[in-house]
Amino acid sequence: MNLLIKSAKIIDCNSKYHNKIMDVFIKNGKIEKIEKSIKSCKESIAAGKEIEYSANNLHLSPGWFDLHANFSEPGNEQKETLESGSEAAKKGGFTGVMIMPNTTPSLDNKGMIKYILNATTGNIVDLFPAGNLTKNQEGNDIVEMHDMHKAGCLAFTDDKHSIKRNEVLKIAMLYSKDCNSLIMNYPNENSIANDGYMHEGNVSTRLGLKGIPALAEEMMVDRDISICEYTNSRFHLSYLSTKKSAEKVKKAKGKGLNITADVALHNLFLTDEAVNNFDTRYKVMPPLRTTKDNKALIKALKDGTIDIITTDHSPQDEEHKKIEFDNAADGIIGLESAFGLLGKYLLPHLELSQIIEKIAINPRKILGINQATLTEGNTANITLFNPDLEWEFTKEDIKSKSNNTPFIGEKLKGKALAIFNNGKFKEC
Repeated sequence: MNLLIKSAKIIDCNSKYHNKIMDVFIKNGKIEKIEKSIKSCKESIAAGKEIEYSANNLHLSPGWFDLHANFSEPGNEQKETLESGSEAAKKGGFTGVMIMPNTTPSLDNKGMIKYILNATTGNIVDLFPAGNLTKNQEGNDIVEMHDMHKAGCLAFTDDKHSIKRNEVLKIAMLYSKDCNSLIMNYPNENSIANDGYMHEGNVSTRLGLKGIPALAEEMMVDRDISICEYTNSRFHLSYLSTKKSAEKVKKAKGKGLNITADVALHNLFLTDEAVNNFDTRYKVMPPLRTTKDNKALIKALKDGTIDIITTDHSPQDEEHKKIEFDNAADGIIGLESAFGLLGKYLLPHLELSQIIEKIAINPRKILGINQATLTEGNTANITLFNPDLEWEFTKEDIKSKSNNTPFIGEKLKGKALAIFNNGKFKEC
């Protein structure tokens, strides 16, 4: 199936067509032409061999990519499956997703990596399984990184199970240099976090909930940066949430360390004040912090300190969410609503090209996969969208098997319209 896209503004800082309104013709999965005006073939359209697509205020970028998403399969299919997670990603305009290894059994061997890849080969949404860094996420024994990397694993992490043991992280970073894979860690010093439920501050004191100090994150950021410098390896910090964490990463980058970082979308505009009514939909990890932290994280995105915005899509069923705040599971689903929230809360602070860089270009660059640059001759991997479209997020927009989100009923700005990847075209 061939696709002719009419009058789309290209947003891709790596393309010579950046910020230009062009027609784009995709033939046999590749970008054949990018010109001011391309005539459609009426015979091909009539025969169903070609689609012509146009829309008001149409924009076109490399396909969006989410670095952190939980699809729960195998083990917790009642929350999400590979299929339902892919549908959620497609609805949100994402053509690629890295799946976190929070599964049962763990993604800690090459067989499990092959299982995910084989189960999703050829889908319109590419799924990349991150492997566990330690066996069973226990933080002790490092997985067979070389074997898993050869099987297709690009990154290793225990996700929200922060690596406690310094020597484990040090050895993993050294191993990663040999197989050119990425080590990722969520910085959270458990002895300081002390099994808290929300950000430690005035709100946690008022509600009588055990708080998680910003210090718990910042201490481990220091530790991780030190080991990165010692091993002279590349390293990625996940889910930064505090002002000081961003400042520490900026300083490390200034010293020339090969370090990158991401932030969860909700940590950019929600604060601990949202928890006032013990609403478990706002219980996330890292916790929602303060307006001061929000502003600092946005500034860090703007100056390049933080490289990626992630949804941290974390489905939870009602059994684990609609209970007492202390016992409720962490997480918000985010794939379907991500771009609308970005448009509403981030576009006043960042350029559209900067947002596309954070959700499409940098994730692939850091993982070392195809950049999906909008250039003639390249394989087509694209997202079509309207950054100004105002719409209401409803339950009908949710394709995930879970609906743990506080954004139902909220007016959003910016919407994905369609995606093209792996030779397939789908409207969102």
